[in-house]
Amino acid sequence: MSVPKSHQDSTNGPATATTRKLAARRRREIVAVLLFSGGPIFESSIPLSVFGIDRQDAGVPRYRLLVCAGEDGPLRTTGGLQLSTPYGLDALSRAGTVVVPAWRSITQPPPAAALDALRRAHEEGARIVGLCTGSFVLAAAGLLDGRPATTHWMYAPTLAKRYPAVHVDPRELFVDDGDILTSAGTAAGIDLCLHVVRTDHGAEAAGALARRLVVPPRRGTGAETGGHPRHLDRSLPEEIGADPLAEVVAWALEHLHEQFDVEALAARAYMSRRTFDRRFRSLTGSAPLQWLITQRVLQAQRLLETSDYSVDEVAGRCGFRSPVALRGHFRRQLGSSPAAYRAAYRVRRPESSNGVAGGAGSSGAAGEGVRTEAPTGPGQHGHSPGIGQQGGHHVPSGAAGEPGAVPGAGSYVQRDVREASRAHREIRVEGAEHGKPESDTWAHRVPGQRGRG
Repeated sequence: MSVPKSHQDSTNGPATATTRKLAARRRREIVAVLLFSGGPIFESSIPLSVFGIDRQDAGVPRYRLLVCAGEDGPLRTTGGLQLSTPYGLDALSRAGTVVVPAWRSITQPPPAAALDALRRAHEEGARIVGLCTGSFVLAAAGLLDGRPATTHWMYAPTLAKRYPAVHVDPRELFVDDGDILTSAGTAAGIDLCLHVVRTDHGAEAAGALARRLVVPPRRGTGAETGGHPRHLDRSLPEEIGADPLAEVVAWALEHLHEQFDVEALAARAYMSRRTFDRRFRSLTGSAPLQWLITQRVLQAQRLLETSDYSVDEVAGRCGFRSPVALRGHFRRQLGSSPAAYRAAYRVRRPESSNGVAGGAGSSGAAGEGVRTEAPTGPGQHGHSPGIGQQGGHHVPSGAAGEPGAVPGAGSYVQRDVREASRAHREIRVEGAEHGKPESDTWAHRVPGQRGRG
């Protein structure tokens, strides 16, 4: 997550975030939630649950909630539910915090009246919060220009392409830039709302609320969450499918095991490097080199989950020139070493390291893993939710490629311990290579900082 120093402990230095003075007609304890027709019900319900229920008996300070319609009603949500809100846009003039939990379409502009109301609220000192695709509404209002922000990882490239003045970071659970806050997809909205409570009333109040909601009080990097890895993906906008560059992108994804650079991709597109960089960025919102590195890291992530290759072998199969290069890029993008990621993944999915009963479901395909506790058929699998899960279980195949012929838990654990120990010894080497200590790799970003090293 990205948090300004004004919201961190005193050990991190003086406060640097600047906010406008709240207008006299607004009250800090009033939270307005701006809803639109077609919005997903889950994201829409998050701020209603966090800020709209009186939990003073549990030590949670009370907010006053105003549920506002951002357009003429009735509003319909996913699943065909129909909502009738008690307030309209005029009620935003009383709120100290305005939350936009979602927007129905990343390709459709929000209503002009709602954008005007958001701009006015921000000018009058209100804190503006965008959850998931709500970030698109904030961007359309111009409130994210020149600022760091995040959104659902699947829509991050589109946000970056459509609003190039926004510094989009899809790796963050949420970004707090003082008076503008944004969160990643779905459940990350809970993390951001808890962060708002923590900022307003302290860690004890946020912890009490988290206990009532039965969620962790704070999620962050792998080190902060007991080794739970981040989810990483860098999907491309749907509109790239009709572009001539789509063929080059498809070739790159099919040949990640080979060593090639952006110059090779530009040559395949019959373009100069400069033209290729410009076209690629205009289509995806991402520089081609960064996209290529991210795809190699994502492939390494899959191999660490689904195979028993060593970290050195994974590096070679993902096109990295050396294991050191893999470890450096992996740590910067996922916040942990490859060995630590694999160990955390297997702890959360013990069926992948305790031996597997053979069968059609144990070939290692996503969604077709089997548990050892009870027999299951093809396609049946236990679901173990976790941050970064990409659907289903991934069971390593055996030494000769035969289903079920996987090493026992002991061999996995021993190898992971050896690799984790080696990765720990290499931390200082990797930090020295990149000119900064490992602890700075995922440091919180303060207002004014753009991107990571």
